Amino acid sequence: MMELPESHNLAKQLNETLKGKVIRKAAANSSPHGFAFYFGDPALYNERLTKKPFGHAQANGGQLELFFGDMRVALNDGANLRYFLSEAPLPKKHQLYIEFEDSSSLVVTVQMYAGIMAFKEGEHDNFYYKIAKEKPTPLGSEFDLSYFKSLKECEKYEKLSAKAFLATEQRIPGLGNGVLQDILWNALIHPKTKMGALTAKQFDILYKAVKGTLAEMTREGGRDTERDIFGHSGGYICKLSKNTLGRPCERCGTSIEKAAYLGGAVYFCPACQPVITAK
Repeated sequence: MMELPESHNLAKQLNETLKGKVIRKAAANSSPHGFAFYFGDPALYNERLTKKPFGHAQANGGQLELFFGDMRVALNDGANLRYFLSEAPLPKKHQLYIEFEDSSSLVVTVQMYAGIMAFKEGEHDNFYYKIAKEKPTPLGSEFDLSYFKSLKECEKYEKLSAKAFLATEQRIPGLGNGVLQDILWNALIHPKTKMGALTAKQFDILYKAVKGTLAEMTREGGRDTERDIFGHSGGYICKLSKNTLGRPCERCGTSIEKAAYLGGAVYFCPACQPVITAK
């Protein structure tokens, strides 16, 4: 699933690859998917996008926004984006197809669920889209320790688990269950540890882990569990993911474990990341 490191890397690649290209035609919902969510009628996407020139792409938290003239295309969550040259074979099924005048193309397929939104500036007032654009990103200077401490001002903060605090309620757009794993491994915190059990020092360490881990993931081109517009895996090798389950922890050698928690899987080292209890 696309999260903050991937959205930033995809935006960078698109800005380098699509410069000067103009849309020849587009098609949305050619292969209907029950969990592909569109803005408006996808049958109108060809009319709305044809002849629009590529302007630029930008990351909004874990979302990707492409600017085509006066139109915007916003993608999120399980939207898999691939770029193809004119002679390359295309996927037989797709949820968004954009062909440029040089016959190259962008193809979006949906993994699990995703939003695919084509709209004019000001038309799209979706909560998740707006908050992702408005909140400070952990990759920027505005996301400092003071700001991170302000996130404590939420309902039942002390009873929230580390996972719930970091990866729910859009407190930090783009920080989801995927990047969460290595952030908590770097901070030596179990996903189920209650925030109220952390000392001030541990909270500061968690802040540094959020900033440092996401910066490294982004610098390395995203996680190795995700792919870029050319189908290549990201260069950041995850410490904790489905690929490391049962393998020795890089830090202590204990086998990595997995548990179902808050609607998803969490990975952790039982030795390095014991559940912290309030003293």
